[in-house]
Amino acid sequence: MSKRMSRVLCLACALLLGLGGALAEGSAQPTELIVFAAASMTETLTELKAVYEADHPDVTIIYNFDSSGTLKTQIESGAECDVFISAAPKQMNQLDSAASAEANPAGLDFVLQGTRINLLENKVALAVPEGNPKGIKSYEELAQALKDGSVLLAMGNSDVPVGQYTQKIFAFFGLDEAALAQAGVLTLGSNVKEVTTQVSEAAVDCGIIYATDAFSAKLTVVDTATADMCGQVIYPAAVLNVTKHEELARDFLAFLTSEAADQVFEAVGFSPMHE
Repeated sequence: MSKRMSRVLCLACALLLGLGGALAEGSAQPTELIVFAAASMTETLTELKAVYEADHPDVTIIYNFDSSGTLKTQIESGAECDVFISAAPKQMNQLDSAASAEANPAGLDFVLQGTRINLLENKVALAVPEGNPKGIKSYEELAQALKDGSVLLAMGNSDVPVGQYTQKIFAFFGLDEAALAQAGVLTLGSNVKEVTTQVSEAAVDCGIIYATDAFSAKLTVVDTATADMCGQVIYPAAVLNVTKHEELARDFLAFLTSEAADQVFEAVGFSPMHE
């Protein structure tokens, strides 16, 4: 073989190797970051996904939206998850080894210490269908109507944060949930979106949901609960210690405290809590 032919073959091999490397690099799959988040964050986090991925083309955010209780159970059962955002401290505490034995009786250890923050605050809203057929104007009026049996209320069930806040409102007004259920004036939803849908479709006379869900569904809010009625509605967030992408998970959580994220959250009624 001539020296010229040998050089040509070597050059061709080099080009092929270079092309193969480029193709391999170009075919690399984006890193998937799995985020479990309360159903009430569906709209805002979906919007923020596009913002984050635009700045991180090598990352794909995978969301799992559901009630915080359901998400906590999935995490406990071994579901793959990098970041958890709950609609109440209770479910986060149940996964946090730093929480008290009373708050975390099972002694579960899933929260990566040093990453937990109080991300947002929401409000518990009394929402009505279009036209407000029953003319309900306040929680006080709702309490009386429930006692009279003249109204049908949609609420979250007992393992859903919005349902737990509703139970506190019942206690504030001296309402017996079991008696109300027996009287047939309550319907339940497995997460806040189900409750919101019942109100939107006028299947009920009113529903207790989050102010942000009412905003997204364009529902009329006739009253919001005070802290005395149900406490603060705090959304904690944390990286989980089972993550395979700790640096990326920390970065995404930091992004959720950015000015850009704050604007999205505030637009629907969330109040950022971070400093």
